[in-house]
Amino acid sequence: MAKIATVTLNTAYDLVGRLAKIELGEVNTVETLGLFPAGKGINVAKVLHDLNVDVAVSGFLGEDNQGDFSQMFQRLRLEDKFQRVPGKTRINVKITETEADVTDLNFLGYQIDDSAWTKFVQDSLNWSKAFEIVAVCGSLPRGVTPEQFTQWLSRLAQSGVKVVLDSSNAALTAGLKANPWLVKPNHRELEAWIGKPLNGLAEIVAAAKQLQAQGIANVIISMGAEGSIWLSDDGVVQARPPKCQNVVSTVGAGDSMVAGLIYGISRQWPQQQTLAFASAVSAFAVSQSNVGISDHTLVNQILQQVEINVLEG
Repeated sequence: MAKIATVTLNTAYDLVGRLAKIELGEVNTVETLGLFPAGKGINVAKVLHDLNVDVAVSGFLGEDNQGDFSQMFQRLRLEDKFQRVPGKTRINVKITETEADVTDLNFLGYQIDDSAWTKFVQDSLNWSKAFEIVAVCGSLPRGVTPEQFTQWLSRLAQSGVKVVLDSSNAALTAGLKANPWLVKPNHRELEAWIGKPLNGLAEIVAAAKQLQAQGIANVIISMGAEGSIWLSDDGVVQARPPKCQNVVSTVGAGDSMVAGLIYGISRQWPQQQTLAFASAVSAFAVSQSNVGISDHTLVNQILQQVEINVLEG
């Protein structure tokens, strides 16, 4: 079994709620689903823990409100390699509308100064030698530039670690320049990267091939209800999960998919089996408010309904 670590540079408490429809400029009553210590890499680690995988977690945490994170790491036996910095970890508000996507209100958190970043880079390059897969997930905190991020990610990849990148906006653009081993942008993020709308599967595959051509071994594009595609040297595979009848919250669905991918890869499963499993884990995630796998039987039931199509290969 491969040794796995996740990195969350910009951790957050996720305040998750649900309502029928947001009325702008009005008072909205929101059903509170929970306040969870989170961040994309931490979410990935939580799912891997539920799959009985030992995981180390790293990144930055604000000293002033780290308590719930530290308790969770101890409870789940996640190896805590987080660097504490002055200030508070931010709160992100995530509202799921009954007939719409999630609306994210992401607040600003701690500021990373040059000395803290230098320490993190050195420490992470040292401890990463003991790991085979390092998943770098989420956005950049204040004080860390895209150029610094690209340089660090390049050094991490060059050290022989399989770097999995799941990010967006500036962090995704900067991270792609480092040619990580696996990336998982969604349809909209791929459009932003290539600079034009992508209409239909053929255009999405063509754009993803441009990412692959620059030296990224595994390109996975998530497309919401349309499922996902995975481009690798083995071919191009599409997975379509069954339609979820009871959507509670889509928060963490993408993180759950990353965890499912890492799980299959760490077990050296074939591409089709890995993508089908990751799709089932992601589809299960939308049926609950928190991130994790609370019902393995239901995941297996969903897995039986995932449709796999080999597009090339």
